[in-house]
Amino acid sequence: MGKFNKRLIYMQRLSVEQIILNIENEEAFHAVCKDYSFSLKIEAYVPYVCAAIHDGHQFRKELWDNCLHSEYDRWYEEDPETKNMIASHPIVLAGCDSRFEYDLNRPPEEAVFETAWGKQLWRQPLPDHLKQKSLLKHLAFYKVVYALTNKLEKKFGVCVVYDMHSYNWQRWGREVPTWNLGTSNIDNNRFKASIEAWRQSLSEIKFPNQIASTSKINDTFQGNGYFLKFITKNFPNTLVLATEIAKIYCDEYQQIIFPEVVTTVSDALKNRLPKHASEFYNMYSR
Repeated sequence: MGKFNKRLIYMQRLSVEQIILNIENEEAFHAVCKDYSFSLKIEAYVPYVCAAIHDGHQFRKELWDNCLHSEYDRWYEEDPETKNMIASHPIVLAGCDSRFEYDLNRPPEEAVFETAWGKQLWRQPLPDHLKQKSLLKHLAFYKVVYALTNKLEKKFGVCVVYDMHSYNWQRWGREVPTWNLGTSNIDNNRFKASIEAWRQSLSEIKFPNQIASTSKINDTFQGNGYFLKFITKNFPNTLVLATEIAKIYCDEYQQIIFPEVVTTVSDALKNRLPKHASEFYNMYSR
């Protein structure tokens, strides 16, 4: 996997069909989907993707009055700043909408919640036409995921996807790792060396403010998300690394982001992530 040359690319608003056509033609582009539900940047076609599917916070206005959860409730369960942590990489896919409208990490039949984290979500059951509006966005996103992964796996033979998430560590009531890799639904026998290399690399990141840096596998989450399962099912030569960072980069209860910690993560991943991706490619592309 050689170096790529960054190009200055202006962001466009494109239809799903145009996004897929650009991928098929190996065009470099930066786009937000026409309905503003997700964004995709491709500066160069490389055998790795960075994704932040729970980064989104948008929640369309026609749902506000019927929603029992506050704006803070939604923010608390989203993964803020995860896109910023990976924004420097050549291929970045990110959700723009809140998982409280529809969850990109759930299958379509479960993507629109009725309850969320033990609390009823809607004052009145959501009308079917509003639910379908959300599910169409879920469907469109996965059309692009399929087209992108298909292009990269065909072009390079193998691909690795860094599926970035964050989690609320204070709710656990026990010591939990700074980083958690969920590996229960990937081929651990085949990809064991690459999984362990990623865990080890993450554990070496040094944080400010005396924040500990630990990294474990299947401690808090096991990697049961639909995004990982969808790609793994359809593309056997693509490894999805469900990578969760504890929300040590914010105050979960006061809704305050610590930008110096977010920057630390972003800066560390600028080098560690492509290094790991290159090692993955060299190991498995033969």
